[in-house]
Amino acid sequence: MRVLQALPALHSGGVERGTVEFAADLVKRGHESFVVSEGGPMAEQLRGQGSTHIFMPIHRKNPASFGQILPMRKLLLELKPDIVHVRSRMPAWIIFLALKSLPARERPAVVSTFHGMYSVTPYSAIMTRADHVIVVSRCVQEYVRNYYSVPEEKLTVIQRGVDVDAFRQRELSQQWRDRWFRQYPQLDGQKIIMMPGRISRWKGQLDFLAMMAQLIGDRSDCHGIIVGGAEPGKEHFLEELEKERARLGLTEKVSFLGQRNDMTTLYLLADLVCHMSTKPEPFGRTVTEALASGTPVVAYDRGGVAETLQACFKEGLVPPDDVEGFAKTAIRLLDDPFPSITIPWRFRLEAQTDSTLEVYENLLAQRQAN
Repeated sequence: MRVLQALPALHSGGVERGTVEFAADLVKRGHESFVVSEGGPMAEQLRGQGSTHIFMPIHRKNPASFGQILPMRKLLLELKPDIVHVRSRMPAWIIFLALKSLPARERPAVVSTFHGMYSVTPYSAIMTRADHVIVVSRCVQEYVRNYYSVPEEKLTVIQRGVDVDAFRQRELSQQWRDRWFRQYPQLDGQKIIMMPGRISRWKGQLDFLAMMAQLIGDRSDCHGIIVGGAEPGKEHFLEELEKERARLGLTEKVSFLGQRNDMTTLYLLADLVCHMSTKPEPFGRTVTEALASGTPVVAYDRGGVAETLQACFKEGLVPPDDVEGFAKTAIRLLDDPFPSITIPWRFRLEAQTDSTLEVYENLLAQRQAN
């Protein structure tokens, strides 16, 4: 098959990483893989793994982006993809408007993925116009069914997969450790409690600080690390977090590491990973990646994250917004040298690729039958 994936950009984030990993898997299986986006650092990785990246500024959520309709039409006519897989709303609008002027027999099958619980608006509803809709968790499936009236037969739940072997079959080199502890001497000899995620109020960093204040009262050998950068316009929230850290007396016990490109190594370093989003997340890739590394996770029992922990590590579930219960669970897990983590097949990258290809093949078979 010839597959074209479309998304805004290739900078960082779960959707971007998932797109690049899936593209690499397509190539390994002998398919032709193309990705159209505004580009970014991950485009080089994409090309290095055998896919073709096509630069097109389809990322802006404003009317100027509609200037890309004719270039997109030209691209679709040149590539003649069997499948176009849209992973975001603005690229979906551009693609559907480009397809309108093509003869029906020349239009590819279109698949969309709801990576989140998008606002219920005509702008978001474009994702439901695909021939088939993939959702990343059961909670997103319920949301799409309830708010967009998408029929059951048009929806498929495919959890985001991770390359478990790539996370597990690694060791922290002594060179990396030496460099790490030279840079962060305050972490030497400490139990490391990691909170990954971009700096944003709903990601739960304020809850993490409150939890660490309680945990440190019982375990003085712990140090918290908040890993993630502040998005443009969110710098004021980072300043608020730093003030709250000082108010709670955690300046020597919690470190802000900013954006990192060595997350797979940090998962191995951490003794515990925390997920404390204040609203349901559609999936929560950091949770699956941490568990794939063999590191226990504590998380609030809601959204797609809860679905992952129910399947992989029930011991880490905590009632939503229960900061005190979160701290108690964290302490209990820190004392467990052998956490019982299992990664079912459906959370593995191979399963995600198998299931997505099955959606593609079914669509193409239906077209041939008609």
